[in-house]
Parts: sequence; C-alpha cells; structure tokens
Amino acid sequence: GTMRDHLSRRDFVRAAAAAGLGAALVPPFGRAQAAQQPSPLFTAPPLQRVRMGFVGIGEMGSVHLGNYLQLEGVEVKAVCDIVSEKVTRAQQKVVRAGQPEPVGYDRGPRDFERMCDEQELDLVLTATPWEWHVPVCLAALRTGKHAATEVPAAVTLDECWQLVEAAERYRKHCVMLENCCYDRREMLMLNLVRQGVFGELLHGECSYQHDLRGIKFSTEGEGLWRRAHATRRNGNLYPTHGLGPIAQCMNINRGNRFDHLVSMSSPSRGLQLWQQEHLAADDPRRNERYVLGDVNVTLIMTALGPTIYVVHDTNTPRPYSRINMIQGTRGLMQGWPDRIYVEGRSAQNDRWEPLDTWYQQYEHPLWRAERVRQASGGHGGMDFLEDWRLITCLRGGLPTDWDVYDAAAWSAVVELSERSVAHRSRAMDVPDFTRGRWRTRPPLGIIEG
Repeated sequence: GTMRDHLSRRDFVRAAAAAGLGAALVPPFGRAQAAQQPSPLFTAPPLQRVRMGFVGIGEMGSVHLGNYLQLEGVEVKAVCDIVSEKVTRAQQKVVRAGQPEPVGYDRGPRDFERMCDEQELDLVLTATPWEWHVPVCLAALRTGKHAATEVPAAVTLDECWQLVEAAERYRKHCVMLENCCYDRREMLMLNLVRQGVFGELLHGECSYQHDLRGIKFSTEGEGLWRRAHATRRNGNLYPTHGLGPIAQCMNINRGNRFDHLVSMSSPSRGLQLWQQEHLAADDPRRNERYVLGDVNVTLIMTALGPTIYVVHDTNTPRPYSRINMIQGTRGLMQGWPDRIYVEGRSAQNDRWEPLDTWYQQYEHPLWRAERVRQASGGHGGMDFLEDWRLITCLRGGLPTDWDVYDAAAWSAVVELSERSVAHRSRAMDVPDFTRGRWRTRPPLGIIEG
C-alpha cells in the first residue's frame, strides 16, 4: 500500500496541514474515514417552478408530457421533434392544459441544440432513439439545465463517462427515467428489503423479456430505429428495466457497486424467422442480417459479494417478464407470477404465497397516494410517480432518487455485455463512475408519500 494507508487519518491531516495543504489532501475515500464521514448526495438549489423542454415527443415523450402537465409548478416552454406534426400536437396539448403555447423546434435532428441555446429552461427531457440520449443531455447540461433521459441513458461506455463528467462539471442533475423502479411490485420489494424481511441479500435475478418482434418490424414508432441495433450488436441492449430495481435493493453506488460481469448470447433466430414468415417477397427488409442473440444472459458480481443475473430476450415468442427476484438469507420474492416465501413467516413451509397480505402490511408509502393509484397514462401509476418524484426533488432542492452515477452504471452493462460476448464470455470490469464515493454514499431510503 501507499504511505497514505499506513497513517491514521488524524496523522495524515496533521502532516498535510504541516505541509500547508490543509485538508485538501485528506484521502476522501480512505477506510478510516468511511465510518464517520458519509459522502453527501448531489443537490441543486430548489426551483419554485420548473421550466421544461421536451425533445422527442413520440409514444413515451407524449406520456411524460401528459404527466408533467398535471404537476404543480411545471411550465412547458419548448417542444422539439424531427416530425413537425408531433411538435404541433404537443403544442396543442400544452395549450389545452391551460398553459401558453410552447416554442416549437422541428428543423432537423440537431434542432434541440438551438432549443437549449435559446430557451431559459430548468429541465430538458429526452425520449428520442437511444443514440440521441447523450447528445441531448450534453446540450442541456452545457447550457445550464438539468437533464432527464429515457432508457438506456447511453449506448457506449464512453457515453456513460461523458454524462458523469458533464453533470459534475456543470453541477446539474442528469437522471435516467427508469420507470420500473417505481412500479408497485418493485417498490414493495424495496420496502421489504429495507425492513430486513429477507435477511442479508445474496442474489438477484432480473430481465427484460418482452416479445418486440411486431414493434421492431413496425413501419412507425420504434420500428423506424430499434431493429437496426440488432444488425450490428450482440449483448444485452436494454438492461435497465429489470436491473434498476435490483440495483437499488443492493445499494449499488450507495454502499456497494457493480464490480465485473460475464455475458453470453444464444443463437440469433427470431428476427430471421419473422422476416421469412411475415414480410412480402419484395420487402427490402428481407435483406437485413441480424447478429443479436435472441437470449442474452449476463452475470454481475458486486463488490460486497451479492450476485445478479440479467436476461435480455426481445425476439422470441413469450409472455412479458422482468423476473424481479431478490434472494436473501431469510427468504425471497419474485414477479411474473408474483409470489413470496419468507422462512418462519409464510403460512406453509417451502410453499410460495401471493403478495396480497404483504401489500397490506408493507405497501411502499408512495403507492398509498391516491394520485399514484389513479394515474392512468403510460404503464399506470409508475410513470406518473417517476415524473412526480423528479419534480418534487427539483422543487425541494432534494437529491433525486437515482442520479447520473446510476444512469451510467446501469447503462454500462450494455457495452460491457457486448464486449464479453465477443470475447468468449471474458470477465469485464465495470468502471467505478463514483470514483470511490460509493463506499460512503447513503442508501436510498423509503420515501414517505
């Protein structure tokens, strides 16, 4: 170890002070310090009103726009999309909600840069195709605005670092809108974990198993861009819906972190069969070649020891699942179908039971709110709750429920899985985007409604 490891913290401070350096050189993440000096979470000054700009107003962008128009203190000032009709539709929606017409931006794919340069905004939200998430966030941060992006936040590791470095440099929030962290089942799980019901956590399993063949071959919406990724990439392209909630339960970036992963992919068949069986003989899409394995399995080892199994499967016929399983020393819980078993507390030994009685006792406080239960737009209450929480944090000057380090770590699994698949499942180190602060950042608590 270095000289630094052999000095007690007090000795080091004294030595540094004697050298005229004051506390500037105190090792910020030394073991001795970990116990008594937590790293504060980033907060920004509170905003009485949150002036918003939207980039990409397709399916998810419209869901978010509808949610934010219902929230107190939000003013929608600008809307941007490459399709003029979508901009007009969004402007009309804002006016119908009783706000002045927002400025429209529709002069091509980079017009969001003009929007960020011209408009005085507090928050820019992007719901564009994946490869545009980082460019939009960077334009927002560079011009002094908070940034929020749909998932995944970034496509490459380099992009993950760009988000972290920009958020730190400009002192702004940059969050990924992982709605599944706010689903009722996932929030019950987090509460059960925090109350110690499962004992010490050992393992989690999660997935994005969703038959998207029809959507990928659609002639509108995601069909215009999502299928193209399968022609050149092989790995877990979309990990965050399943991984986010498990990462929160395991305190990733807040006491624990992803250390390394291995990944492998099955053969690539589903899109090829769809091509042959559903497309007309003269359809140019019949000439596409796909490399994305239909089922990708990734295993993540965390620094403290608990393991995570993550699946990506979007090209096979199957019912939807995110698995959502957490296993501890005292029991486990799983979704699709929802079920739980806790040693000594479940009615019958070694028998699953439904979640109903557990919801009665352990419902997450945020899901007790009437506004959340009655929300209808976009995946029910979880999308509304996600948007409501972000505005609550910005208006209150509070740390957000997840931050740029989470956006980066959860999204980093994408390129790392591709690299591992390409190299016979070689172990890939996950970067520490917090640069050591994960050891002393406080875990996400149970937020009251």
